Amino acid sequence: MKECGVLTARAAICRAIAVIVLFAASDTNAASIRDEQRCLALNLYFEARGEGRSGMIAVGWTVLNRVRSHDFPATPCAVVREGGERPPCQFSWWCDGKSDRPRNQRSWNQAMLISAQLLTNPPPDPTAGALFFHSTQIRPPFKRLRTRTVRIGSHIFYR
Repeated sequence: MKECGVLTARAAICRAIAVIVLFAASDTNAASIRDEQRCLALNLYFEARGEGRSGMIAVGWTVLNRVRSHDFPATPCAVVREGGERPPCQFSWWCDGKSDRPRNQRSWNQAMLISAQLLTNPPPDPTAGALFFHSTQIRPPFKRLRTRTVRIGSHIFYR
């Protein structure tokens, strides 16, 4: 484990592994925890890979805020998959009929690292508790009026 302190990325992975081992030791299924990280990473990748670290963190916090809300499912995977694989769904990439396999390795690695951080030692929430977001390229798709909290990159966040 001495080499875990060498690189920031490696340290984040080591921390995530340590948390997974801790959860596994307390009867939580380690494979399930890895699945939750992967679901979150896929959402970061497909919703914000062009937004850099700050955009990915903001999208990730939207998922975490939903997990904490009684109005949404209780796990990242359940939040991401809510609505099923056919429209309407919560995140367009999930039900667009296209491959869900990341193709840009650098962006995928970044999404995996950020998802590990969000699940183990999250930075402050830059969205101020947002539960929703949309691209600035589309009109707000909400049927109800939402409170705008912040714009980060090309996404606008709402409660």
